[in-house]
Amino acid sequence: MPAQRADARRNYERILAVAEEEVAAHGADASLEQIARTAGVGSATVRRHFPTRSALLEAVFRGRIEVLAARAHELAKEEDVRAALLEWLGELTVYSASVQGLATALLRNGELDPEHANPCVDTLTEAGEPLLRRAERAGVMAPGATAVDLVTLIAGIALATQHHPAPATEADRLLGLAVAGISPRR
Repeated sequence: MPAQRADARRNYERILAVAEEEVAAHGADASLEQIARTAGVGSATVRRHFPTRSALLEAVFRGRIEVLAARAHELAKEEDVRAALLEWLGELTVYSASVQGLATALLRNGELDPEHANPCVDTLTEAGEPLLRRAERAGVMAPGATAVDLVTLIAGIALATQHHPAPATEADRLLGLAVAGISPRR
């Protein structure tokens, strides 16, 4: 973000903090008007900092997405490539199922849309690709899957479990079922 006046930076930080709370409470469709009111700024100020809902959601999730990407890079060095990939997918699944709005932010019209850049998706798929390719080369991952496929699968699981009483637990269980299909133990 370019250098800003102190008041503009405070507004940005206040809007982002309120957006995090609103998205956690109401998901990706949290009201931008409510965010502006709660932050004590006008709608134009919100749109100046975040021109689209996608830009706001990307900012809300950026920190944790970067942590998950760093974790993928760490796990890419592990000897047991299957365990490393599954650990990363498990962490991504639990986070996606636990945080309202992330799965919706990742998906557009029910799928990852390669035509419209999504920094969250790009970061996750770039980080997950080396894990996936190592697992494929080791013969512990079905050939032909892409990192986008895996992120789509995780987002779908998160959406499917969002109203479950224990969404993270149910999402983890469903991931286990999916893994049995894409990477059966030998």
